[in-house]
Amino acid sequence: MEIKEAINRAKLNDQKAFNFLLDTFWDDVYGFQLKRIENENDAEDITIQTFSKAFDKIDTFNDDFKFKTWLITISKNIHIDLLRKHKNHIPQRNFNDVEKAYQILDESPSVEDTLITEQNLAKLLRDIKKLKPEYQEIINLRYFQELSYKEISKELNEPMNNVKVKLLRAKKLLAEIIQKSK
Repeated sequence: MEIKEAINRAKLNDQKAFNFLLDTFWDDVYGFQLKRIENENDAEDITIQTFSKAFDKIDTFNDDFKFKTWLITISKNIHIDLLRKHKNHIPQRNFNDVEKAYQILDESPSVEDTLITEQNLAKLLRDIKKLKPEYQEIINLRYFQELSYKEISKELNEPMNNVKVKLLRAKKLLAEIIQKSK
């Protein structure tokens, strides 16, 4: 399959075309992020987000440009957004004297915070149980057992790209279930 043909078929929601594009460009996008971040897990997560966003917006792809360049641009923008979000979440504190340093509030979770977290986790687990067993398993392996893609691939005896696609689908389906239950 040629890249242009795969793009056109992907625009028609052809799953094989999506898999072909993922297989063809995964190493390029992942390698690009790995050089930027130097953290395998974060690079994989951003790469998955890149393909997810690209596949959601495939109709907007302009054939005048190279698909790889388009993917790299999406990937770069996702990374920049994550950096901005992280930067905005870091509290900025300036202490003029040692006295003020001892007046920092205790930010450890209260009993109420812990209860809310447990309730949210219970709801999330109920939502996960609404997924097909194969999707439940892959979410469990990645997010609860915190296995790498390589470890999941060995555990499930499946190629790594299948694991990535399956996890991507599982996350999308779970997000839809969560949205419906709001």
